[in-house]
Amino acid sequence: MKKVEWDTILFFVGLFIMVGVLQFTGVINKLAALMTDMTKGDLQKTSTALLFGSGILSGILDNIPLVATFIPVVKIIGETTSVDAIQPIWWSLALGSCLGGNGTLVGASANVIMFGFARKNNIPLSFKGYLAYGVPLTLLALVLAYGYVSLRYY
Repeated sequence: MKKVEWDTILFFVGLFIMVGVLQFTGVINKLAALMTDMTKGDLQKTSTALLFGSGILSGILDNIPLVATFIPVVKIIGETTSVDAIQPIWWSLALGSCLGGNGTLVGASANVIMFGFARKNNIPLSFKGYLAYGVPLTLLALVLAYGYVSLRYY
């Protein structure tokens, strides 16, 4: 029991509880409606908003619960279009959330676990120090992902 990473486990428990609450309270449906209204149903705008939005949010929230939250949002958006037309939206969610998770220490599960191991092994690592490298590289990766999605699908 002493070797269990309790901080990490409790971090994920809290995040998944938050996702469940968002689904239960209807925030998911409101988020899908907001995205559709904001982009006026234009799938290219929706794709771009989702790519950069999930990329930025993944730096604040862990990317796993973020994706768990946005999967029903994309499904709701996809109800009004074909399977082929919704593919860039799925790719934008996958690329944005995964790449965006690299921006901060709390953005990805691997980062949280790595920080715990670094702390246990007395390796100096600060949130601010990580941001100095993580944010610029993440922004570059998101721009490259935008280029890929745009060239591939639009």
